[in-house]
Amino acid sequence: MEVALAILGWTIFGLIVAMGLLLDLLGLFGNWLILAAVGVAWAASGFEHFGLWSLAALAGLAALGEILEMAAAGYGASRFGGGKRAVVAACVGCILGAIAGTPLFPVVGTLLGACLGAFAGAVTHEYLNEQKNVQQAFWTGLGAALGKVAGLLAKVLVGFVMLLVAALTY
Repeated sequence: MEVALAILGWTIFGLIVAMGLLLDLLGLFGNWLILAAVGVAWAASGFEHFGLWSLAALAGLAALGEILEMAAAGYGASRFGGGKRAVVAACVGCILGAIAGTPLFPVVGTLLGACLGAFAGAVTHEYLNEQKNVQQAFWTGLGAALGKVAGLLAKVLVGFVMLLVAALTY
């Protein structure tokens, strides 16, 4: 009976981790879900596996993933010709787009909304406030959207690093 419960527990753990990585791809809270799964596994194992240091490292990595995801859209906008305020506009657009996109497009709405929002925020700012022509503004918006996608990929990569840390501290 004990072996069956262990198999069931680790299977559920694996499913939650896989769900966390999928949520990362959608721009959601996947790394935090991975952290929670490791914390529950730590408690369920009688505090035998993982440990406080491992949970602290995973929490730091989860926060890093969020920072990378958020900053990437602004970095993309700046690399494609946008100024400091275009970076802020891309980040604000990213957040607003994710909020607006979530109910409009089930499952992928957060991702699409965030990318479109980053694009729209950068384009709008560059065109209206910086008096750039449409082509230049769109170029900056493209950089913001590509940066957002790169940020999502970086967040997923951080999720895999979290899994490596968990495996090494098991």
